[in-house]
Amino acid sequence: MAGLQIRTRNNGEITLPEDAVRKFKESLRGELLRMEDAGYDDARSLWNAMIDRRPALIARCLGVADVATCVNFARAHGLILSIKGGGHNISGLAVCEAGLMLDMSRMRGVWVDPTTRTAHAQAGCLLGDVDRETQVHGLAAVLGFVSNTGIAGLTLGGGFGYLTRRFGWTSDNVLSMDLVTADGRVVRASERENSDLFWGLRGGGGNFGVVTSFEYKLYPIGPEVMAGAIAWRAEDARQVLEMYQTLIEQAPPELTCVAVLRVAPPAPWLAKDVHGKPIVALFVCDTGPIKESANRVAPIKAFGTPVGDIIQPRSYVSQQNLLDATQPKGRRYYWKSEYLPKVELKMIAHAIEHAQRIVSPHSAIVLFPLDGVLNRLPEDHSSVGNRDAASVFNVTASWEHLEDDKANIDWARSAWRDMRGFSTGGTYVNFLTEEEGDERIHAAYGNNYDRLVEVKTKWDPENLFQINKNIATRV
Repeated sequence: MAGLQIRTRNNGEITLPEDAVRKFKESLRGELLRMEDAGYDDARSLWNAMIDRRPALIARCLGVADVATCVNFARAHGLILSIKGGGHNISGLAVCEAGLMLDMSRMRGVWVDPTTRTAHAQAGCLLGDVDRETQVHGLAAVLGFVSNTGIAGLTLGGGFGYLTRRFGWTSDNVLSMDLVTADGRVVRASERENSDLFWGLRGGGGNFGVVTSFEYKLYPIGPEVMAGAIAWRAEDARQVLEMYQTLIEQAPPELTCVAVLRVAPPAPWLAKDVHGKPIVALFVCDTGPIKESANRVAPIKAFGTPVGDIIQPRSYVSQQNLLDATQPKGRRYYWKSEYLPKVELKMIAHAIEHAQRIVSPHSAIVLFPLDGVLNRLPEDHSSVGNRDAASVFNVTASWEHLEDDKANIDWARSAWRDMRGFSTGGTYVNFLTEEEGDERIHAAYGNNYDRLVEVKTKWDPENLFQINKNIATRV
């Protein structure tokens, strides 16, 4: 009987006997899908529609035992292996071509301990899963800005969101991680257990094993915060962003304000006469006491002549969902990003100039503030590093159709090349696109890279975990 053609880690191909595939399938509690099976296309589909790869096998894991079985099978047969958590990564690293895809998207349990202010979350969880469970207790983990993002990729790459100025990177707020290593062991990584591995996992991505669950430190946030969005016409962009620059330099860490230059979508909170026209918007979240927060956001609300304003007391969960509509699954996405040491007036002028050249109505130029707690820790506190960063500059090209790829990618690259002069020299590994290789990976880790190589060499010497922003093993 003919076997299954499948790729190996050395870019070769082998034929797996049908009996081996059958035994593998029987050893799993979850499904094992082949190209002809129902559910295959759904399992391989990702947030970024530019990624269209077809694994030979997809294992839809339901627990740690399934994950370990997949790792052992891939190692034993020398197979190329990719790992899917939430499937939201810009590079589409969750899916390999013609190899074995390990899919954890059905592992979405969250357990909250309000007494210790901790949460355990399985690696298939989305941000919204964790937010909903923790907010029952008036607690929150330090996560990202879009609720459909997977916690695994976010956390392993560093992670930042509305709470980062107060509490640091997402990875700074992980207490432990459970994972399956390249040799099939199930281990825990924390400050006290396998501390070298814990250091590497907090920023080094999926290079060292398959993390199956995370233990997060929680903070008393919400359930109500002063938050929302406000927008002005593009003609006011310079004045608004100069106000923004002053605001983020002086704001306490409770206040986070994200600046966006884009074309106005047909959102009901925006005046109809600006729909389809360029705007500048601020997404604001103040997690202090409501009365104090109201005083802090009052000058923002009073500035100029807004064309939409929904900054108000609202649930923290609703704020975490606010940007979801700008990032739907199934569009084509291409990003370029840099860390900034500060927001400069000259940089603002360049950002406005490139925003005027946006090709797609879905694209944007975004400034995320980071400055605060993360800057007070040493660079080597964890592998994510980049503790000299005050902001993230992100050029987010987003469009619908294949034939528009070149125009949108060219716009993003042009804006990025111009803006690189304002960079710290570092970049956010989770925002690296598919083609960005060794040079950009080094830029993401800086002086921490050599230590990451040592961790990689110890925990994955054969580079089983290579479908990621890969850290080279030491020869």
